[in-house]
Amino acid sequence: MVDQLIADHEDKGLRMRPEVEQALRAVPRDRFTPGVTVERAYLADRSVVTKRASDGEAVSSVSAPFLISEMLNQAADAVDGLRGRSVLEIGSGGYNAALLAELVGPDGSVTTVDIDSEVTDRATACLSATGYDRVSVVCADAAQPIQPGRSYDLIIVTVGAWDIPPAWVAQLTDDGVLVVPLRTFGMTRSWALRRAGDRLVSHSQRLCGFVSMQGTGASQVRHVDLAPGVELRLDELQQQVDPEAIDGLLSAPSTQAWAGMSLPPATVLADLDLWLACRVTGEGQQFVVLAAEQTAIDAGVVAPAWRFGTPATLSKGGLCYRGELTWTDSRFDLGARAHGPDADAVARQMVEQMRAWVDAGTPSPVLHVLPAGTPDGDLLAGTVLDKRHSRLAITFTS
Repeated sequence: MVDQLIADHEDKGLRMRPEVEQALRAVPRDRFTPGVTVERAYLADRSVVTKRASDGEAVSSVSAPFLISEMLNQAADAVDGLRGRSVLEIGSGGYNAALLAELVGPDGSVTTVDIDSEVTDRATACLSATGYDRVSVVCADAAQPIQPGRSYDLIIVTVGAWDIPPAWVAQLTDDGVLVVPLRTFGMTRSWALRRAGDRLVSHSQRLCGFVSMQGTGASQVRHVDLAPGVELRLDELQQQVDPEAIDGLLSAPSTQAWAGMSLPPATVLADLDLWLACRVTGEGQQFVVLAAEQTAIDAGVVAPAWRFGTPATLSKGGLCYRGELTWTDSRFDLGARAHGPDADAVARQMVEQMRAWVDAGTPSPVLHVLPAGTPDGDLLAGTVLDKRHSRLAITFTS
């Protein structure tokens, strides 16, 4: 498993820190995934669901090793090593806490918290059985301070968050780091954010996915049906769609436009997706995420870049979304597919933004997190998202 993770890091242009490799080799993952085979426990790209809600939705899991290793590397890079550090983990399963215990060593400390007593009881049992009983396990709503007055060098969140509660910033040391899977425009990234006074500034980011946060910090994605097997997802306060206004939209005339580029496979399209979300918002269009079942794709109803979540726009001209890539040898071109009364125009608008991103050097997003109520004049020039507890400012740098 670890050999595969190292190769995966290299393929992505990343480097696994030696201490993270050592921790991954030391902790027996299968002891934290009872009920599945050893082979299943060590699949590098698969999470193991440990609890489901009554409707079948996963509410707790042991995350996929590739994602755990990337986030641990993010954290260790951002704080310049975890040895001797004080760490708070939000969202408990036991395995990641054991890895953190290896990384902080005997002079550091790890506290893991979860809102579900079944989850914390299970984590306690697994940690004790594997010799990591010095990890402190707490059952609480982590949107509130865990141990008032105590601060941490690192807070690492292993559940999907929509906002950043003030308690997380308040519990960081002055130069502490928060690593959090944060949803922006309905797309989740693991951000490593370093504290700078009352605000946080991103150090790195990676595309990811997690089960959603519960408790007072929960926020549900809204779903709007577009056609059988096709839906739009809305996640931000300012996103609103009238279902009647989009009824039958996919039956309207459609068009396909290409950006006319030749890009290498290593191009980070997750960065492009957030660029599109920010630029569309700046132009006054409505940004949404389109998702589709495979049956709808096979029937030719839609052809999205990724069926689980593709950036899309809504306007009077129609619906437009990032389409499938077209490959020539080992390089690809980007395209946009549009439906509606002015499909040609809205498709051209999206490919123009794709070209603008490439012309700018395929820049990555930078995130600044400020307290809610921060005056506009104190915000950086960029796209601003207002959450319940914070204002997010997103900029781009190549």
